[in-house]
Amino acid sequence: MKCFVVDTNVAIVANGQSERPEERPPTIQCRTAAVIFLMELLASSKILLDLDGEAQGEYRTYLNPRGQPGVGDRFYLEVINSAPDRVERIDLPRREDGEYADLPQALIDVGFDPSERKFAALANKARTPVANATDSDWVNDAMTLQACGISVQNLCGCDKTKWFEP
Repeated sequence: MKCFVVDTNVAIVANGQSERPEERPPTIQCRTAAVIFLMELLASSKILLDLDGEAQGEYRTYLNPRGQPGVGDRFYLEVINSAPDRVERIDLPRREDGEYADLPQALIDVGFDPSERKFAALANKARTPVANATDSDWVNDAMTLQACGISVQNLCGCDKTKWFEP
């Protein structure tokens, strides 16, 4: 069964929203890509999370634990239920400086967004892809991520001008 690390923005976009209030809503194409991805993920793949619950904590900030009204909320409900056939939790130890031991130094050196580092460390440790919809960090640092062996599936493509409604 294939595993994915899912950036929070995928579920937010599947709900038809943007991560930041100042952003416009995602395009219908982008939202559809996020919805299809999450539905397929819930049907036939595993969600990879950290044992300390940092990824789940970020989901909690943006998503409804009742699983309604959007597909992103339904995804979060599955995470909360922690169905063993759908969710795998792995340990992400930290170094003495507080960074994740499994986060490549090259990402720290380029200033990769600290809020995204948990997802990158998870993907690196498990050698599994990260799903992204509309977070520009994954696109801006694509070369470094690729050099570190971290694969990113950009559901809405890499052209940021096509992510949000005009």
